[in-house]
Amino acid sequence: MAKPIHLKDHSKDAGIVHRRLLLAGIFVLALVGALIARMYYLQVIQYEHHSTLSENNRVHVQPIPPTRGRIYDRNGKVLAENRPSYSLTITRDRVEDLPATFELLKSLLSLTDEDVTQAERRLMQARRPFESVPVMLELTQEQIARIAINQFRLPGVEVQASFVRYYPFADHFAHALGYVGRINERELKTIDTVAYAGTHYIGKTGIERYYEELLHGTVGYEEVETNARGRVLRVLSRTEPVAGKDVTLHLDANLQRVAEEALGDRRGAVVAIDPATGGVLAFVSKPGFDPNLFVTGISYADYGALRDSLDQPLFNRVLRGQYPPGSTIKPVVALAGLETGATTRNARVYDPGFFQLPNFSHKYRNWNRSGDGWVNMSYAIARSNDTYFYDLANKMGIDRMHDFMTRFGIGQRVSIDMYEEAAGLMPSSDWKRTKYKQPWYPGETLIAGIGQGYMLSTPLQLAQTMALIANHGKWHRPRLLMDAEGVAPDESDTPENIVLRNPSDWDFITQAMQDVMQSPHGTARAAAQGAQYNMAGKSGTAQVVAIAQGERYDSKSLRERHRDHALFVGFAPTEKPLIAVAALVENGESGGRVAGPVVRAVFDAWILPRLPKPDAEAEVEAEPDAGSPPQEAAQ
Repeated sequence: MAKPIHLKDHSKDAGIVHRRLLLAGIFVLALVGALIARMYYLQVIQYEHHSTLSENNRVHVQPIPPTRGRIYDRNGKVLAENRPSYSLTITRDRVEDLPATFELLKSLLSLTDEDVTQAERRLMQARRPFESVPVMLELTQEQIARIAINQFRLPGVEVQASFVRYYPFADHFAHALGYVGRINERELKTIDTVAYAGTHYIGKTGIERYYEELLHGTVGYEEVETNARGRVLRVLSRTEPVAGKDVTLHLDANLQRVAEEALGDRRGAVVAIDPATGGVLAFVSKPGFDPNLFVTGISYADYGALRDSLDQPLFNRVLRGQYPPGSTIKPVVALAGLETGATTRNARVYDPGFFQLPNFSHKYRNWNRSGDGWVNMSYAIARSNDTYFYDLANKMGIDRMHDFMTRFGIGQRVSIDMYEEAAGLMPSSDWKRTKYKQPWYPGETLIAGIGQGYMLSTPLQLAQTMALIANHGKWHRPRLLMDAEGVAPDESDTPENIVLRNPSDWDFITQAMQDVMQSPHGTARAAAQGAQYNMAGKSGTAQVVAIAQGERYDSKSLRERHRDHALFVGFAPTEKPLIAVAALVENGESGGRVAGPVVRAVFDAWILPRLPKPDAEAEVEAEPDAGSPPQEAAQ
């Protein structure tokens, strides 16, 4: 049976096509409507948001770090300046794959694992968005060329020119100036990040830290247009930074050199003060270190060598070194005796070579074991007689000594702008009771009278006591700053001047200290030989290890670092003092023989150029008096 033949229904087929076209048209219109709605949402409703994002991708605000202020000595010599340097910076927000970037940099620049670790640590520090961070400083020309050739492989990595702190005198002023270093995490939590935007260095120690606010300056800003890779296309606007103030110090580079040469290779400290102003003229702590090592980041090996050295080059002996003052403190003890009425100028004490407390067998020895016989105050200072000062200290008692000597700054911070300064220690019965829960013993008073025992002072404090004696008690706190473009040190906290019941006691003590240098029985007369001016001084030694009762000090039997410290203090000229100096030579043993010449060299360097030059007429031999026979005039 044949299959039925189906005829094509053109009307039905046309209906199907029309329905499909209608559905397709509706679908297209729906898509177009959705697109239009999305465009309206993005372009109208969220216009502000996306325009801001677009602008941020194109325009950035970049901080411009200020130029750090320079530091000069009193004669205009540059002690700290800024030198141009090329550094490798990374903007973390523009780097897609940081580990891969570091691997590429490691191969291009031959970076060590330590370099990469330090760079990663710096990048992890909290910073402003899109702020570049230096990861490698002082690039060589070859390294700069390698970065330039591979720039297309290093998005977010740039070579930038910047200024880096430089100390032309290296270790010679390290302890006074201090140094700058990279801002660390702890400092980021305390500083104003807006004020330090773009700045990667901050003062760490010394003058650099104390006057950080003056030296740093004010940050500037510029708006820049960048491309998709973050490259700057043009600068839209700019606010110039304000450079930090230049700072001038009282320090004298030539005097510093003289003091260092006089100290030689020995460990110790020398500090010189202008009595009229309190300005610190020389500030030597040896051995020193090169502060330039710390500016760009010191290596672990170099820092370990400095930290572990037995000579402690990082230790600031002028401010942090606390030593028994020894006999250098005897002039102040003598003044205390006069002021408290415990003794008089002419009161005599018999010295058989030792002192004994009543009803005690222990003998407190004089350095001259054979004794000096009957001695008064003037002779006792010149001869540095221990027995006299044992007796005087016993008469005064520790508390009266404490109350008077603290007026000189003993046991207190005395400076204005040296925040690292240690306070030292001037003991009292209350201090010992509080610290050790023990009573004060009479024997402890005796050894305090010769600057031993619990008493501790810094070389700066010893120099200040000399300045006070030279000034007859007028206080000027020691300071390094002379001027910072009109900014002067704050002197609001200056102690009261020391007023004695008998003002002539100042001259009496000065004469006794002059006898130390110039009388036949003076302990430092060798240091003053040939001087063209009068000087006052006092030698001293400070015990490092105790010597048992009945034994004698024998340097040959002691290790070098167990030998006594040598100290010398003084001021000159005595008629109108221009300088006060304290010198300490660690384990130098003899104050007059070892530390005395150091002070004399500093005196000469400062005073001799300032002495009045002889009048030409005075050099011509005067004619004989007309009333005298020629032979008598010749005689």
